[in-house]
Amino acid sequence: MPIAAEISAGEVSDYSGFGPLMEAEGPQPKVLLADRGYDSDHIRETLEEKGAAAVIPTRRNRKAQIPVDGYIYALRNRIEHCFNKLKNARRLATRYDKTAASYLGFVQIAAIRLWTNQFVNRT
Repeated sequence: MPIAAEISAGEVSDYSGFGPLMEAEGPQPKVLLADRGYDSDHIRETLEEKGAAAVIPTRRNRKAQIPVDGYIYALRNRIEHCFNKLKNARRLATRYDKTAASYLGFVQIAAIRLWTNQFVNRT
C-alpha cells in the first residue's frame, strides 16, 4: 500500500525522487526494495545511516558487485502490483492533468481508494 508520493520532472533520474520520499512523514523504512536505477553510493549510505537495508541490484558497470538477497528482492513484485492497481484509474495512467499539483492530488486520491478497499467490509 502506498505511504508517500512525490512528483518529479519526467526527464530526471530516479535519484532525485529518493530524497523527498525519505523526508516524507510516516514510518521509518526498514528495507528499500528498488531496481538498478537507485543504485548509488549516496542512497546506500543514507539508508545505512537510518538503519535500513538496501536491497538494490548493482549496476552492471559497478566495479564491486554487491550481492542481493534474492528472496527479499522477489517481494518487489508487490510494489509493481501497487503501481498496477493505481494505474487502473485511467486518469492516472494517461496523465490527463495539466499541472503537477493536480496530478499529485489524483495520485493521493487513488492511494486513498486503495487504502479504503483494505478496511471496508465487502460482504
